[in-house]
Amino acid sequence: MQKLYYETFREISSLGIHLAYRTTPGGYRPLHWHDELEILFPLNGDADIFVEGHRQHLPQQSLMVIDSRQVHSTYAKADTYMFVCIHISKRGMQEYLPDVELYQVRCMPEEITEEQRPAYEDICHMLENLTRLYVDEPVTFLMESEGIILQIFSRLIRFFSTNTAPQSSNKDMMTMERLREVITYVEKHFQEPVTLQDMADLLGIGKEYFCRFFKKNMGMSFLQYVNEVRITHIYQDLIHTDTPVYELMEENGFTNQKLFNKTFRTLYGCTPSAVRKNGGVPETTESSS
Repeated sequence: MQKLYYETFREISSLGIHLAYRTTPGGYRPLHWHDELEILFPLNGDADIFVEGHRQHLPQQSLMVIDSRQVHSTYAKADTYMFVCIHISKRGMQEYLPDVELYQVRCMPEEITEEQRPAYEDICHMLENLTRLYVDEPVTFLMESEGIILQIFSRLIRFFSTNTAPQSSNKDMMTMERLREVITYVEKHFQEPVTLQDMADLLGIGKEYFCRFFKKNMGMSFLQYVNEVRITHIYQDLIHTDTPVYELMEENGFTNQKLFNKTFRTLYGCTPSAVRKNGGVPETTESSS
């Protein structure tokens, strides 16, 4: 069986900079978040990135930034998706800019102004150079990569950031913190029964209020989200193991075969058997959104 190629992050420096050059099957990755700022630069194909409930289109050879702790999901349209991904810890950047945590970076292709265009194109050019450097991997790779990434981050702060501390309401901050709590819990417990009451108890609110809260802020029901998380884990298991599908369902918390089949086809446009037959590349892809 053909294995999925997946390059893990490589630590570039002690400042909290990590770099990955990845090739993965296209398709959907459900809502998630991380403490680091993320830079995405697809080398082929387009993708849709949903950042805190808002859809952003990301063409190939274009740059998008997802700031630290922002809840997001991705849908890659190509059968095989290649991209550069950089994670930068803002805490590590405090050595250069002590109040860096106060700056929120917003850099989306569809929102670039004419004034920002030259800086945006410069950063894209730097990412192209970084890609060549990553592939060639000279003896000076770490030194040169760190220099390029620091330049990229400095331009993002200069041209694409705002100090949002005074503008962020306590209500908005509480909403995002609650969503992060839910997402973290589901990632840890998706193989177990996860109920609406569990989430309501986690946040200290009523079950009906939680349902409305999640739907309003994430654009989908909580149960749909849980099933999508389970499906994406099953997808990886289909590629990397020979475990029967019914066992993967049970191991990952699915008890309804009909719902499993429907959700899988919605996310990947094919059946589980087709994924295995084609070595991890879906026959077709179609977005769930």
